[in-house]
Amino acid sequence: MRIFGIDPGSQRTGYGCVERIGSRQSLVVCGWLSGPPRATFPDKLNAIHDGLKMLLTRHRPDCVAIEDIFHARNVRSALKLGEARGVALLAAAEAGVPVVSYAPAAIKRAVVGYGRAEKHQVQHMVKLLLGLDHPPTPHDVADALAVALCHLQSSTGAIPAEIRADALKPQSTLRSWRQYRP
Repeated sequence: MRIFGIDPGSQRTGYGCVERIGSRQSLVVCGWLSGPPRATFPDKLNAIHDGLKMLLTRHRPDCVAIEDIFHARNVRSALKLGEARGVALLAAAEAGVPVVSYAPAAIKRAVVGYGRAEKHQVQHMVKLLLGLDHPPTPHDVADALAVALCHLQSSTGAIPAEIRADALKPQSTLRSWRQYRP
């Protein structure tokens, strides 16, 4: 089973592809995508879309796992993050690959064992789980690999059912922003 993990970001989108053969997990490819430094935001989104589309075509994953949007303090940042996530979802849809979404806390619980783990803890556990020589950097890459590992674990039943239930919950049944309760 081959899973392609995506950590969407407006400045840098991390990606990582992990393959499981039997009980062994191994790294296929990882990295990050971004547009040129002085490019406009739409041009950066286009570069992320084109890069993901090419990677998905080349590596042919069975599934794309993507990190869900977390609560942001800055509305403008949250909107840009949502746009980057939308571009990633579009690339997966165009590649014809099914997509699952996981909450950040569910990813951290699956990989580290603690839902409020810090970035360096996620990097270290990804290094250990994949048998890498060095922790993946930058943290966007480690997060993308953690998303892929989370899906591999949840699809085998290796993590508790309540975490899987949280992660696989439908996106939203809200019909109005007035119904939103954090």
